[in-house]
Amino acid sequence: MAIAKAERLMNLALCLLGTRRPLSKRELRDSIEAYVEAFGPGNGATGSDDSFNRMFERDKDDLRELGLVIETVESLDGEIGYLARRDSNRLPPITLDAEEAAALGLAAKVWQQARLAGAASGALQKLRAAGLPEDVDPYGSHGALEPRIPVHEAAFEPLMLACRDRRPVAFDYRKATAARPEQRHVEPWALECWRGHWYLAGWDRDRGAERVFRLSRITGKVRSRGGRYTAPVPDVVTVRETVAGWAGEIADRSARIRLRAGAGYPLRAKASSVRELGEGWDELEIPYGHGLDAWLVEFGPDVVVLEPAELRADVVDRLRAVAKG
Repeated sequence: MAIAKAERLMNLALCLLGTRRPLSKRELRDSIEAYVEAFGPGNGATGSDDSFNRMFERDKDDLRELGLVIETVESLDGEIGYLARRDSNRLPPITLDAEEAAALGLAAKVWQQARLAGAASGALQKLRAAGLPEDVDPYGSHGALEPRIPVHEAAFEPLMLACRDRRPVAFDYRKATAARPEQRHVEPWALECWRGHWYLAGWDRDRGAERVFRLSRITGKVRSRGGRYTAPVPDVVTVRETVAGWAGEIADRSARIRLRAGAGYPLRAKASSVRELGEGWDELEIPYGHGLDAWLVEFGPDVVVLEPAELRADVVDRLRAVAKG
């Protein structure tokens, strides 16, 4: 069935691209073998005409979804005709260097993991048709190390579509310090990946302020909400800075911690100074920004916060919340 449909769509596209004048539904029905076999000639029974019209409209929509520009033209006697002009369906040559192709391939892999493999494959096919060189493989790696961006959260796809369509959403969100999730109403701006985790930046309607949410803490389904955005959407740079700040990437001060010897190598890589304390412990000075408390909790008993006091209190609160379940 899939092969038959693909062949029918291909024949319809060739007819529309090959004609110099608009073709009516009747002419297209008599010209395409699949239509003739399914419904007979254009002067068939009313029932077959209705079935053909429904299939033709679906086929036409499918071709437009694939990117074919189909014009609808009305003749002097009121008959509707269709054609696809070649100049309207021709893209300029597309050239990508190795770095651009690698970025395209990485994005395509993200879509594949997010159940958007069909859209990603279709986009790459369009680029091939538009002139992407055959020797450039967007799916191939371009170095000794191949970057990967995991997409395992079920919330990724609905939130990505909501960001694209500027559609408010609601979802249940569990903070690291809370035992139970609570409902949040958000105007989503953009998704960003930091340290292997996906974050959503947007406007929290309940709190009247911008917020960043870690997708792994979203429970249940993401639900669409009606209405328009109530807050302006910042530019991409601002959104990325917001995500970076809430993910702990922007630090404006320092913190002192004790770290067990031989543990916490990611923390050691961030440290501005390391001093041996003896008895299996080191003292580190590390950049302190939003989100550091959540990161320190991941190291469990290997980390003890010395200062500032507020960071120590935040870490203790998170550990107690984890202990309570």
